[in-house]
Amino acid sequence: MTTKYSEVWDLDVFFEGGSQSPAFKAHLEALPGQITILLTNVQQLRITAVSDAAAIRNILNDMAHVQQQLSQAGGFISCLTAQDTTDKDALILQGKLGALGASFAPVRLALQQQLVDISDDIFTALVATAELADFTFILTEMRELAKQKLSPEEEALIAALQVDGYHSWGQYYNLLISDIKVNVVVDGEERTLSVGQANNLSSHPNEAVRKAVFEALEQVFTEREEFFAKTLNHLAGFRLTTYAKRGWDDVLQEPLQINRMQQATLDAMWQAITNNKAPFAKFLTHKANMLGREQMDWYNFDAPVTQNATTMPYQEGAQFIIEQFAKFGPQLETFTRTAFEDGWIEAENRDNKRPGGFCTGLPQSEQSRIFMTYSGSMSNVSTLAHELGHAFHSYALRPVHPLNRAYAMNVAETASTFAEMIVADATVRAAKTEAEKVNLLEDKIQRSVAFFMNIHARFLFETRFYEERKQGVVSSARLNELMTAAQQEAFAGALGEAHPHFWATKMHFHITGVPFYNFPYTFGYLFSLSIYAKAQQEGANFEEKYMALLRDTAVMTVEELAMKHLGEDITTVAFWEKGIQLCIADVEEFIQLTQKG
Repeated sequence: MTTKYSEVWDLDVFFEGGSQSPAFKAHLEALPGQITILLTNVQQLRITAVSDAAAIRNILNDMAHVQQQLSQAGGFISCLTAQDTTDKDALILQGKLGALGASFAPVRLALQQQLVDISDDIFTALVATAELADFTFILTEMRELAKQKLSPEEEALIAALQVDGYHSWGQYYNLLISDIKVNVVVDGEERTLSVGQANNLSSHPNEAVRKAVFEALEQVFTEREEFFAKTLNHLAGFRLTTYAKRGWDDVLQEPLQINRMQQATLDAMWQAITNNKAPFAKFLTHKANMLGREQMDWYNFDAPVTQNATTMPYQEGAQFIIEQFAKFGPQLETFTRTAFEDGWIEAENRDNKRPGGFCTGLPQSEQSRIFMTYSGSMSNVSTLAHELGHAFHSYALRPVHPLNRAYAMNVAETASTFAEMIVADATVRAAKTEAEKVNLLEDKIQRSVAFFMNIHARFLFETRFYEERKQGVVSSARLNELMTAAQQEAFAGALGEAHPHFWATKMHFHITGVPFYNFPYTFGYLFSLSIYAKAQQEGANFEEKYMALLRDTAVMTVEELAMKHLGEDITTVAFWEKGIQLCIADVEEFIQLTQKG
C-alpha cells in the first residue's frame, strides 16, 4: 500500500503552538543577551599576531551558534506568515526578529573592521593556521567587503535603520498583496480568490477563464498601483541612498558581490541568451497559432496545448518525484522520502496562504520546510521538485561548518533547478501518448522561456528603474511603461498583450533580503544544465561528486566553482550557449510534433 503523505507541514516539532508558542518566545528572549555578550567579546578581541588564531576561531564558533538561532527563528516565522496571512501575531514576531537581526549586525561589522586593521602579512599567516584554514574564503571576503563599506558605526546605524526604513517596506508589500482578493467566474461558479489561487488558474483549459483572471488581477493592481509604487520606490530609495553613502554608483555592485560573481560572467550569460532568442520567440508564436492567436498574450503563456492537460494529484506527484530522484542517487532518494514522511511540505490548496513557493532552512534542527500551493498541474510537480532541490542543498552542507554554508542565490538556484530537470526529463520520457508528450515537453520549454525571457524582462526593468530612481521617485505610470517595454524587448517581438503591472504583482521586486532577485535564477538554470549533462554522462557514480560541488558553493566564487568541478570558464559566451542549445532542441522537437502536416 502506497504511503499517504500529509499536505500540511509539521511546525510543532520546532516550537509547539505556532505564533503563541511559549518555547519560541523563550527562544527569542534568550537571543539579546547572547548577542550582547558576543559583541563585547568581539570588541575586546585584539588581533596582533598569528597566536590570536585560536581566539578568532572561538569567536567564529560563537557567531555561528547565534546565527543558527536567528536563522531557526527566521525560518519558523516565515512559515507562520506564509501559511496564514491573517496571523497578526506572526507579523509582530517578524518585527521582533528584524530588530534582533539589526542588533547582530554590529558583531559582524566589528570583526570585519579588526580584519581590515591588521597587516596583509599577519592576515595571510592567520588564515594559513590550522584553526582558521577552513575559513580562508569567508574571512578574506569579510575583509575585502569591509574595505568597500563605511565605518562599523555607520554600517551599524544603517542596519538599525533598515528595520523600520527598509525591511518594513518589504513586509508592508506582503501585507498589501495578502489583502487582495479577486472575483472570477470559474466553470460557471463565481469564486473569490487570493492572488496565489488566481495565479494557479493561469493554466486553466478555458481561455475565457485565463483572460478573466488576468484582467481581474490587472484591474485590482491598477486600483492599488499607487500603494505598490510607493513601496517599490522607497525600497529602491533606501538602497540607492546607502550605495551613494558608500560611494557605489553601480546598482549591480552589491548583487554581484552577494552572488560571488563577476560582471563578465553576467554579461556573457545575457549575451548568449540574446544571441539565441529566435527559436524561443518562434515557439511562442507557434503556440499562439495553436491557440488560434497571432501572438502570445500574457494570459495564454501557461495555456494547455492539448484538450487533456496532464495532471498529477499530490500523492502521485510525490511518489513520482521520489522514483525519479532514486535513479539519480540513493542519498537524494532517502532525503526526499524523509521530507515527505516527516511533514516538511506545506502543499494544501486553501485560502489565506501567501502566493508563490519557497524553501526555508531551520539549521538548529537540520531540517527544511517547503511552502507552495499544489493544485495538480505539472508546473506544481516541477515547483515541488525545485524546492526539494533547495532542501537537498542544505542537507549536503550538513558536514560543513555553519559559517561555510552561506551560499549565494545563484548557486542555490543551481541545486533547485537541477532537481527540477531530473523530474522534467522523466515526465517527458514517461509520456504514454504523443499528446501527453507534447504537453510535458511544452511545460519543460516554458521554463526556458521563463529564464531566458521573463527573467530577462525583470532584469531589464529593474536596471532601468534603478537608474531613473536615482533622479527621483518614479511614477506608477512610468513603472508600467518600463515594464511593458522590458517585456516587449525580452520576448523578442513574440509578445502580444503584455503585463504592465507585473512589477507590482511579483514579490521578487519587493524582497529586501537579496537585491536583484532575478538573474541568479537564469544563472542557476543554465549552470545546472552543464551539471546535468555531466550527470547523464557519468550515471549513478555522479551523486557524490555533485554533493562535493554543493559543499563548495559557499567557499569560492562561481567562476572558481565551475573551473574546479566542471573545468569550464563561465566568463565566455560559449559556455552558456552549450546549455541554451539543449533547450533549443526541445523547441525543435515540440514544433516537429505539433506542426500541421
